[in-house]
Amino acid sequence: MDKLKLLLWPFAALYGGVTALRNTAYNKGWFASRKFELPIIAVGNLTVGGTGKTPHVEYLLRLLRNYKVAALSRGYKRTTKGYILADETATAATIGDEPYQYHKDFPDVQVAVSEKRVAGVEQLLQLPMPPEVIVLDDAMQHRAIQPSLNLLLTDYNRLFYKDRILPAGLLRESRKGARRADAVLVTKCPASLHEGEMQHIARMIHTYSRRSAPVFFTGFRYGQFVQVGRPAHIGTHVVLLTGIANPAPLKAHLQKHNFKIHKHLQYPDHYSYKPADLAALKQQLQEYPPETVVLTTRKDAVKLLDAGLQELVSPLPVFSVPIEVYFLEGGDTFNELILQHVRSYYKL
Repeated sequence: MDKLKLLLWPFAALYGGVTALRNTAYNKGWFASRKFELPIIAVGNLTVGGTGKTPHVEYLLRLLRNYKVAALSRGYKRTTKGYILADETATAATIGDEPYQYHKDFPDVQVAVSEKRVAGVEQLLQLPMPPEVIVLDDAMQHRAIQPSLNLLLTDYNRLFYKDRILPAGLLRESRKGARRADAVLVTKCPASLHEGEMQHIARMIHTYSRRSAPVFFTGFRYGQFVQVGRPAHIGTHVVLLTGIANPAPLKAHLQKHNFKIHKHLQYPDHYSYKPADLAALKQQLQEYPPETVVLTTRKDAVKLLDAGLQELVSPLPVFSVPIEVYFLEGGDTFNELILQHVRSYYKL
């Protein structure tokens, strides 16, 4: 343990003690935890930020397309409070950037936000056409609700069993929280990950999770660029624009494919772009070859297309880079696990 982590250890011990006491209160039934009579699939992690929850939630929304599905999030960093069901007036500011992305990309999905997930589920079930399945986004630590299936995500580059509790590390709670997982997904894996390492990682995960919880390994694929601003020929000269927790994989992908990144405009995760940022971006582009384009993430793109910014974005050569999840192996097994779980609620 380095000197800084040693200094932070008393604070981490205190934080860990508080979270352990809270979990014990839920486990013993001292705090109420509500269960519902429909499949509720929670997607979450033990660490703060950057494990790839959004693409995995989208994977589930696609997989469950034959059901009436709702996605329920807290709506992190939104400007509103309480329960909101996304409609044509929704923006990234009113419901949060990730729920807004779900709303834009999955028009048949009921997207809602609520700080209190129990109240959010209750509101969804009162709709004229209530959902048959609910996907809870970032709900691993939201113990007031009992999901029917708990999916734990852990980043291959920062596996939870190697991490420490805040502030000495990035863990929101003890590694023992993995016991609540019904399945574990190791995300952002390199395509070259070999079977021996997978087995080692699975063994280490099972020292904290239940041994019955299967471990899956997923990676990201980047798709064809999608026009966000004006049309332009995409060569090799780019400015990278990101407001996500970990842009390193995207940056590495572009460099691997011989793109010259003249500038990386890196903003904090969940950043809300302002007109001044677009003016600065326009000015920045003038410093580079005329064929330079701006590449950004889908998560950033939905915010850039907000009504207040669209006029400023449309004259700029901005493109988003889509991302999708793939399984290194066992994808069919994972799909069947999810679908069988949902089918079990609707057997005739």
